[in-house]
Amino acid sequence: MSSPTDSSPRPRRFHDEPLIDILRHLREELRAGGARIEVPDPDLGRGCYPGERAGPGGGLVHRPLRSWCDLAEGLSCRLLTPRTVDATHVALTFERLGAEAPWHAGGEKTEEAHPPQERYGTGSAFARVRKLEDAGFLLPWLEALGRLKLPPGARVLDLGVNRGDELAAFAWLEGAPDVTFVGVDHGASALAEARARFPDARHRFVLADLNALPADLGRFHLVVSVGTLQSPGVDDHALLRKLVQEHLEPQAAFVLGFPNSRFRDGEVVYGARVRNLREPDLSLLVKDLSFYRRYLHQHGFRTWLGGKYDLLLTAVRGGDSSSAG
Repeated sequence: MSSPTDSSPRPRRFHDEPLIDILRHLREELRAGGARIEVPDPDLGRGCYPGERAGPGGGLVHRPLRSWCDLAEGLSCRLLTPRTVDATHVALTFERLGAEAPWHAGGEKTEEAHPPQERYGTGSAFARVRKLEDAGFLLPWLEALGRLKLPPGARVLDLGVNRGDELAAFAWLEGAPDVTFVGVDHGASALAEARARFPDARHRFVLADLNALPADLGRFHLVVSVGTLQSPGVDDHALLRKLVQEHLEPQAAFVLGFPNSRFRDGEVVYGARVRNLREPDLSLLVKDLSFYRRYLHQHGFRTWLGGKYDLLLTAVRGGDSSSAG
């Protein structure tokens, strides 16, 4: 949608109408490609809940900026930065989002441009993503890591390490733990970038298929994997059993990330989606989480589930971590 000009018709102004009326208006406008409306300034209702009266004389219905962001996401739109109209109203512009990122199921095929091993390599569209620059990913990840109590000299295994973004977060923790890292990935270009980022002896990066982990990896105090175990071609159930039986210390932990979002036209869109369905469907995600929690409970782990765009399953066996349960 092009930016409004002085000759553009004035957008519809809302004061105290129900949100359902605004939703219907936006859907009608978006059929033409974009929509612009004027709504009560969210700053006038600080401390109010959505739907409460606010503003001069209580004549306006308050909706926080977060609510407008949620509405835009639900309409598959980008919400542009609100612009002040006058003392009581701001203008909101909604733009339809483009296609989903090509690496998602059902998206544009990438195999022709990149071999399967380089689907997430440095030359792929995925290389544009910096998840830990998004608060929806960063804050839950730091919270999950901060819940762990790793012993000095602990070994950490990252499956699907790519360029090592998750490993970088360990250094950001208060009282950063003294640990060594082993990262495994099947993408040579991503691992080359990881080695350049972490050239010290505490980091080792291994080119391997997750279905055939090298026998000499050893045992670890923590295994992390974000958005990898559910990848096509990975036998995640067999891999989980192998990790528990062959690669964990008696007192050990997992932090496993299950994607609950999609990338679309530069935006992160909440909700997992399965192949051949246009709308989010969390049924397979719930099924996977149920299996993982049940299996880990059977092997003496306590679990805790958090996160937003990645649902983070933290599992702890032994030790004195009291936050998981």
